[in-house]
Amino acid sequence: MNINKKIKSKLFHIPLQGAWGLLFVLLTSCSDFLSTLPDNRAQVDSETKISQLLVSAYPGANYSVVAELSSDNFVDNNAILPVNLAAFDRMHDEIFAWNAVTSSTQEDSPSYVWESYYAAIAAANKALQAIEELKITQPQLNLNPQKGEALLSRAYSHFVLVNIFAKTYKDETASAQDMGIPYATEPETVVQGNYKRESVQAVYAKIQKDLEEGIGLITDQAYKVPKYHFNKKTTAAFAARFYLYKRDYEKVVLYANEVLGASPESVLRNWDKNYDNSDAIGNDYIDSQAACNLLLLPTSSVFNRIFGTRYGHNDAAMSGSTYGRGPTWDGFLPCFYGKLYIRGEQDYGVFFPKTNEFFEYTDKIAGIGYAHVVRTEFTTDETLLCRAEALIYLNRTAEAVADLERWNKSHLAPTTLTEQIIRNFYVSNNTLFVKTLNNDKLSPSFTLSAAQRPLIHCVLHFRRIETMFEGLRWFDIKRYGIEIEHNISGTGNTKLLYNDDRRAIQIPQEVISAGIAPNPGIKTSNSGNNDIRIN
Repeated sequence: MNINKKIKSKLFHIPLQGAWGLLFVLLTSCSDFLSTLPDNRAQVDSETKISQLLVSAYPGANYSVVAELSSDNFVDNNAILPVNLAAFDRMHDEIFAWNAVTSSTQEDSPSYVWESYYAAIAAANKALQAIEELKITQPQLNLNPQKGEALLSRAYSHFVLVNIFAKTYKDETASAQDMGIPYATEPETVVQGNYKRESVQAVYAKIQKDLEEGIGLITDQAYKVPKYHFNKKTTAAFAARFYLYKRDYEKVVLYANEVLGASPESVLRNWDKNYDNSDAIGNDYIDSQAACNLLLLPTSSVFNRIFGTRYGHNDAAMSGSTYGRGPTWDGFLPCFYGKLYIRGEQDYGVFFPKTNEFFEYTDKIAGIGYAHVVRTEFTTDETLLCRAEALIYLNRTAEAVADLERWNKSHLAPTTLTEQIIRNFYVSNNTLFVKTLNNDKLSPSFTLSAAQRPLIHCVLHFRRIETMFEGLRWFDIKRYGIEIEHNISGTGNTKLLYNDDRRAIQIPQEVISAGIAPNPGIKTSNSGNNDIRIN
């Protein structure tokens, strides 16, 4: 049997602790999960067991593949080169074409993301229930740190899900009309519950409620290794990102300040290092001791194997980010010297080892096991750019430019970034870095002045580089209504308009079959040439 197939069959199972693990899979029609309700559930009846359960409240899926292939960070090599490369997985063809994924439920698929994130939510809900029950029998216990972690884990999983499977947040009025996701707040007690999709606005309101309640309960002293949990700084970084998407800019600055402190330069990533190989870079990038890394999440993922196949970080995607010039550098950012790698032919594009694969063998002789990619879920560098963006909208321009220069300098750019350099570089005819923003079409309250616009383009450019292969570029494209094109071999250019229904990834087919309303207007590719559109 092919090793890759063995890996996929194993990775479809999300390991959950306890005999009640089957309760944690929400909204799936698979018979394994819905045929019976387990009667012999483990009792979560102590502080230790609650803390152990919360390990499962962090999702084990990597949404980067879905988000990156949907964005402008990847191109179809077959459309720009005289090659006929196969995709690593057929679902990549579906994702790149912005069609519904029907060919796979394995790791990195929308189904796997949905299942994993709702599994984490169910674990958090089970922990919250156990906390309330234990407070009755042992009122002397202080379970606030565990409650805070459960609330924040629940909030964050819903935050990712709503940004993947629904349209972007616009404002309270417009987003009340957009279909969101189910917000699960109770543990599973029946084989198949009655779940309905709430509006995007309602989901954001519940995320905010959980976030604000949980943020005051967190303490770093509750953890042996805080960077594998929602610690104080991670929680503040999450709040900064959440309020940035919600456009509450004062709160963005407030929480970002908690992360960055009085000397932001001292907590940014140190790029001034030399390495012998890509593994060394990958290991260092996810170092839990590095001040820049705030939350590390191990995921089941084969993302690293995409590079060198049909879809790659190449051509305009590469030139507009990792391997392109900027306002204070030519060629490409000096921080990437010796740190960009190729797989396969050089023409197929490059990759940076933040997607490094860690393979966990379960049987070395048979060559099978688990493939992992560790996500740097929150970093000080990204939080710095959240603050810079918020400061621009607050018309605190000098402070925003100072933050952008901090990022610029930490990435070893040879020239100091100034406001005038930004305004000279991000002009309308510099189309590789200046794309049309349709923010005002998304919401009339989402205004951007002519003076602010070049600064926002600079932030979006720096964010694209900083979050490469992490999926956040797709969220930025959605947030600003940026229209992008995918040149698909055999099909030609396909454009994604600012209000396109396909900006919401289609929910999994098995979830639709269970009775949950699908996203409208998204094609489902069949084995032949016929397509059907879900309305």
